[in-house]
Amino acid sequence: MNLFKPFTLKWWQGSLFKISMITGGVAIGAYWYQFFMPLIVPFVVIAVLTGIYVSCVWWKQINGKKDY
Repeated sequence: MNLFKPFTLKWWQGSLFKISMITGGVAIGAYWYQFFMPLIVPFVVIAVLTGIYVSCVWWKQINGKKDY
């Protein structure tokens, strides 16, 4: 069984997956907020950097460049 085999989701399946991940993260954060509070700055930095990376890849794709 290969867990890293590529697969494709429909748009609504991807949306359901994202919703489940967000609600799971909110639940964990609400339950263990004292544990995660000292780590808020690294989490925000990671979120911003990954958001910038994904935005750059998206921008290159819509402009027809394929050097990512």
